Amino acid sequence: MHSGNMFDVMMIFLSILSFSFFFFFLSKKAQPYYNLLLTAVVAAISSWYALPVLLGGTTFTELLPFQLWGKPLEISIDRLSAFFILIINFTVFTGAWFAIGYMKMYHELRKANHAVHFFSFAWLHFSMLIVCMVQHAVAFMVAWEIMSVASFLLVIFEGGKPGVLKAGIDYLVQMHIGALLLIVGFLIIYNETGSMNWESLTTFFSTRNNIPMFLLFFVGFGIKAGFVPLHTWLPHAHPAAPTHVSGIMSGVMIKMGIYGILRVLLHVQNDLLTIGIIILAVSAVTGIVGIGTAIIQHDMKKLLAYSSIENIGIIGMGIGTGMIGVATGNYKLAVLGFGGGLLHVLNHSLFKSLLFYTTGSIYKETHTREIDRLGGLIKKMPYTALLYLLAAIAICGLPPFNGFVSEFFLYNGFAESMMTSGIGLNLLMMFAMLFLVVIGGLAIFCFTRAFGIAFLGSPRSVHLRDVHETDWFSLIPQYIILLGIIAIGIYPGLVSTTIFSLAQLYTPALEPLPQYAVMNTSYVSWFTLSFIAMVALLYAVKYFFTRKKITEYKSTWGCAYSGNASKMQYTASSYAENYYHDMDNLLNRKTDYVPISDDELFPAQRSFGAHSESLSEEKMLKGISGFFKKILTRLAIVQTGQTQHYIIYMLVLLIILVLLTIFNLI
Repeated sequence: MHSGNMFDVMMIFLSILSFSFFFFFLSKKAQPYYNLLLTAVVAAISSWYALPVLLGGTTFTELLPFQLWGKPLEISIDRLSAFFILIINFTVFTGAWFAIGYMKMYHELRKANHAVHFFSFAWLHFSMLIVCMVQHAVAFMVAWEIMSVASFLLVIFEGGKPGVLKAGIDYLVQMHIGALLLIVGFLIIYNETGSMNWESLTTFFSTRNNIPMFLLFFVGFGIKAGFVPLHTWLPHAHPAAPTHVSGIMSGVMIKMGIYGILRVLLHVQNDLLTIGIIILAVSAVTGIVGIGTAIIQHDMKKLLAYSSIENIGIIGMGIGTGMIGVATGNYKLAVLGFGGGLLHVLNHSLFKSLLFYTTGSIYKETHTREIDRLGGLIKKMPYTALLYLLAAIAICGLPPFNGFVSEFFLYNGFAESMMTSGIGLNLLMMFAMLFLVVIGGLAIFCFTRAFGIAFLGSPRSVHLRDVHETDWFSLIPQYIILLGIIAIGIYPGLVSTTIFSLAQLYTPALEPLPQYAVMNTSYVSWFTLSFIAMVALLYAVKYFFTRKKITEYKSTWGCAYSGNASKMQYTASSYAENYYHDMDNLLNRKTDYVPISDDELFPAQRSFGAHSESLSEEKMLKGISGFFKKILTRLAIVQTGQTQHYIIYMLVLLIILVLLTIFNLI
């Protein structure tokens, strides 16, 4: 542990607190470039301290000239903080870069809208960094609140559009419910230990049943992360926000919930097996529900939002598996579980932000996110199509990309456990592996549907004929992300040693970093290189035998149909028909269609529509909100709008307070 110069750390505060106000004085054209510069400066300063901590293992601490309850405010960057800080900086930087080209289509909005947007963008970056640095609960909750408010302002950037403001308010309300649970947890700990630092959790957990307090924190942080059934804000907020904001929210902001859970798990002392099983079970359900619901979405951003829920489930499965390994003394399971989960935090930030940015490029050129209104984009936007395809392969956990590596670690952990553990743990790991297999299979189905309908075939709308590739400046950050996806996929040793050493934070009583973890990483690397060589060889053989053949392009035979050929293509609904057949109630899917009867020889014109809402939102949250709405509607009778009535209310309240004081009731 070492301390640094206070001035150095304060540069982070000054960069945001002072320079972020300049957005209100800059032109709309200059604001995105200034935002990129400010983001780069803040990222460089914070990464300067985080990178040595992550690689070297020493903790950086700093006492600031602010006091909370008579004690100096402490800034601390340990290895877990440093890991998340670096991910935050990279994702926010690429988002700021992509925003320069993307925000051009909003130039008709007032300058103030843009200024507030970029001001909130800077503060979101700042608050996420501070969440990872502060040790005191009060400072943590202040940063947590700034993060929620800043992201809320970013979500409602297009507040004039139907549903955007509602999505933003719903998000803000749920974030405050989570914050309230966290505050209650910290207050209970303070009441018992007299301290509100993270370290006080160790004291609290050492003498009490850990499960109730852990569940309180798990729900509070789980709302931010998007675990089922706490996920209902996420499918509405992501589509409502501008695409670069969606990429940042999905790539790193929801991971602040994961960070909070990981931070709490550093201090739990007992009930480890039960806690691990709870996390694993909730995460497995989250993964299945997330990807299962993503398949039936028609909005490309809503599909990606549900896919984020799925990947939070995968991360949680790694964390839960790691905790089970710690509880049972199974070192391989612990390291591979936590290692796979932590690596997937990094991997998901890469391929999910890239998927959002490519979707933003599509929306910028086509002005639609509806999959069924797209088609044939691979010919109009070949670079975007390639980026989307490779990111989709990565998110499906297929080689030779990074998603395969993190899921391989989890599969390896399950297999290692089943070879060395008892029957109970074997069954648990077997079911966990089956859940992960199903999640992976559904992910492949989901993204073949999305890519096939949007990029292949013929254009489904007339306006797609004039579509062209997005500008090269917006493609550069996307290729930078792709480089990271490929690098980790081909050579996971770049990050695996650091990731496994991070996993050891949760296994201090066990042996040092094992050689088998390094060996498994090298096996992945060799397998990936062999896979690439095999594909290249097959392509070379195909090219050798077909190079002299003449390629002809003709219209697809449409069974003598000579009308609009685009109507003969699969739609997103027909592609997934076999998946959700007879599952409408389970998926909460509603269709708007009148079937053709057998005696209707000349059918009238018809239309087909389908939409799906979250089952937990429909059955749980709407019922709760409806209950409070009824109560508040009845209480609204006191809001008469007449001044004399309000004066009477104040007088009655004053009389009640006087009487309570006289009888020593308060």
